[in-house]
Amino acid sequence: MHVPDGFIDAPTSAVTGVVAAGALAVSLRGARRELDERTAPLAGLVAAFIFAVQMLNFPVAAGTSGHLLGGALAAILVGPCTGVLCVSVVLLMQGVLFADGGLTALGVNITDMALVTTVVSYALFRGLLAVLPRGRRSVTAASFVAALVSVPAAAVAFTLIYAIGGTTDVSIGKVATAMIGVHVLIGIGEAVITALTVGAVVAVRPDLVHGARGLRQRLQLRVNGTLVDAPAPSAPVAARTSRRTLWVTGLVTSLVLAGFVSFYASADPDGLEKVAHDKGIDKKAEAHAASDSPLADYGVKDVSDARLSGGLAGVIGVGVTVVAGSAVFWAVRRRRDADVSPASTAGTGA
Repeated sequence: MHVPDGFIDAPTSAVTGVVAAGALAVSLRGARRELDERTAPLAGLVAAFIFAVQMLNFPVAAGTSGHLLGGALAAILVGPCTGVLCVSVVLLMQGVLFADGGLTALGVNITDMALVTTVVSYALFRGLLAVLPRGRRSVTAASFVAALVSVPAAAVAFTLIYAIGGTTDVSIGKVATAMIGVHVLIGIGEAVITALTVGAVVAVRPDLVHGARGLRQRLQLRVNGTLVDAPAPSAPVAARTSRRTLWVTGLVTSLVLAGFVSFYASADPDGLEKVAHDKGIDKKAEAHAASDSPLADYGVKDVSDARLSGGLAGVIGVGVTVVAGSAVFWAVRRRRDADVSPASTAGTGA
């Protein structure tokens, strides 16, 4: 789904760049409400995990593969605004360091892969939770459906953008049919990965999952024939896993996936690459501005062993992404702390 340079014309790319910039500005403000000292470190880890899992292309049809987009996963774990920032950090790292996704198309990719997937998935997720029984299983089930729908939604968004500013004369109907068809299949993989990850985190630290907040139902007692809320426990229930343990486990998992498991990923082109080649969308594709990067195409320059080269690139990518993401989210959290500091609230009392 990473759109290269040359697929979309300059005016449309500029407009999507403005849309992306506006979305990031709104998300930065919204993330102040979503992040605190407990969840800010998790947000950086989520970005690194998405980067790692996006390296694991899985086969979906003859000659076609897919990979995680991550919008639904990020939105459910750390909140929709923070989720947009997570996926955007990943896209920026991929475009600048690994020549994956065009630089002039960065606005298109952020709009499509970060904004559309996050908004669609989180809206559907909240809607499902409103009608499903309250509980952890409902969070996992809603995560599955939300992630499943988010991928073809991104395919629809790309088709609309291509209809406005595509650089080749290809029938939009053919593009839409091919894109949506293959991305429905990719959405199944997205849904499985998202549901398994959300379910795993909810099982050990539901308090850190943004989408699971407020789901714990108060125990009710029948008093004189009337149900009343039981008193809240005097002390919170101890978490099964500490935040530090969860963070270290997540980081190690990301490093293993990117540094080792990625070698066994499918080498087939992903959904957009396959459709672009089959339908002729890629006729005017341009060379990536960072094609000479020492990490281009997820390999380390001058390292001849393919497994070692890809593994090192994956490890470097996870490290850079977790550092960049954590820096962004800690800065957002510090801004929130400054906004609610005693000095800023002085004089508000009676």
